[in-house]
Amino acid sequence: MIKKPYMGRQKLSLVKISKKNHLQVTFSKRRTGLFKKASELATLCGVETGIIVFSPANKPFSFGHPYVDSIVNRFLSRNPQPDSGVNRLIEAHRNANIHELNMELTQVLNELEVERKRGEALDKIRKACRKQCWWKSPIVEL
Repeated sequence: MIKKPYMGRQKLSLVKISKKNHLQVTFSKRRTGLFKKASELATLCGVETGIIVFSPANKPFSFGHPYVDSIVNRFLSRNPQPDSGVNRLIEAHRNANIHELNMELTQVLNELEVERKRGEALDKIRKACRKQCWWKSPIVEL
């Protein structure tokens, strides 16, 4: 038996999108993905992130964790925020809450996946029963 060779991930040439509508749609999709990745980075690593992007129509969009303004102001003033004991306590409490919520989310997503698989199995059983007892099915479904 001959194995079919896989192409793997192909390199894409970076070319500017010429149609404005396509450019706007692509920007919107990529912006959402970028902000989602920044949120995950901030949550999983406990870092502060700030992103400012401009759309093809020169509209600014920003994302920041915890706040864009505080991150931008600290960056522009080039002064690191003094690390006091109170800030550490607040940060530890927030990280504990985030960790707890992430654990809860993971558990719910796992339960959702189990239920989805269970639903698929029940659908297969239901379809098999319909094929065996086709005379009991409503006429409309035949």
